[in-house]
Amino acid sequence: MLFSCGSESEKEGKKEKTDSIVQNSEKEVVSFVYHRFGDKRFPSTNISIESFESHLKYLTENNFKLLTFSEAVDYLKNDLPENKVAVITIDDGYKSFYKNAFPLLIKYKVPATLFINTSTIGKDDYMSWTEIKEVNKRGVEIGNHTHSHQYFLNLPIHERHLKFEEEVKLSQSIIKDELGRSPKVFAYPYGELDLKMKAIIKKLGFIGAAAQNSGVIHSNSDKFICPRFPMTDSYGDISGFAQKANMSPLKILEGSPLLFDLEDQSDQKLEVLFDKGELIIDRLQCFIQGSECKSQISINDKGLVRVIIQPKELIVNRRRVLFTITVPDRNNNWYWYSYLFISPDVN
Repeated sequence: MLFSCGSESEKEGKKEKTDSIVQNSEKEVVSFVYHRFGDKRFPSTNISIESFESHLKYLTENNFKLLTFSEAVDYLKNDLPENKVAVITIDDGYKSFYKNAFPLLIKYKVPATLFINTSTIGKDDYMSWTEIKEVNKRGVEIGNHTHSHQYFLNLPIHERHLKFEEEVKLSQSIIKDELGRSPKVFAYPYGELDLKMKAIIKKLGFIGAAAQNSGVIHSNSDKFICPRFPMTDSYGDISGFAQKANMSPLKILEGSPLLFDLEDQSDQKLEVLFDKGELIIDRLQCFIQGSECKSQISINDKGLVRVIIQPKELIVNRRRVLFTITVPDRNNNWYWYSYLFISPDVN
């Protein structure tokens, strides 16, 4: 299992171990993902124009360095000084982004990354190539989101990886033909993937990829499964946004199961190990979508905290279940870790 965006020390096997990590000792990037703007027909993926503007205003007024997704990946790897860094990402390329959100990005001079699925461009509620070219020329990075944006995990394994690679390559080719260059970054449709899909993205030459489990990216994160905080009307009030913008990563030393290892997710139990440091373990919280959370917490004589969390009752008929752990330190800074269980058999 990987820390949110994962640890770059990932190896073969069902567990991930790293050397001791000091909480909050490295560069960090908080990334947000949006879909629709001012489109009340789809409340689960929509955010109001007013809320989105309040997010941009908060970031610009509170001295955040705002980068595109690829710039953020580069920042985490280079020797430049630390900054408070935030990234705005948008998935799918809906026309409401062009109509309602893009003018606000221009107003506040905020860069962003737009991940597009090339089969839908120019159709129904989606942006046209003319609109995509315009936003790209004015500071919006374009990323790859496959061609058809399908549920790849629903395909048999022997078809899944061939189809996935074929679609990513096709989307790259189409975008290059239209914009003159291929994207450097990728976002998994629905935030769903397995370990082989991640390896394909790395093999194809991308520098980073975004998932949809929530959390904060840091220097040792696996840049090919980066977390993003989803922003909708349900989660987009300014107080919640500000809290997430100032969140730090809870850096995991060891855990099971491995993030996005779908063969090891059957019992819906998450076990993690991390350094206590200045964390106040008595205030640790756990959350599980669709269930109450039960937890076991122990601390050994070396100051290492082991947390086991699972739902009080097995969750059925839910495709994606997010497990989240949050804990503050003595200065009331909060740390966040999340793990995404995926059940491809549930549609």
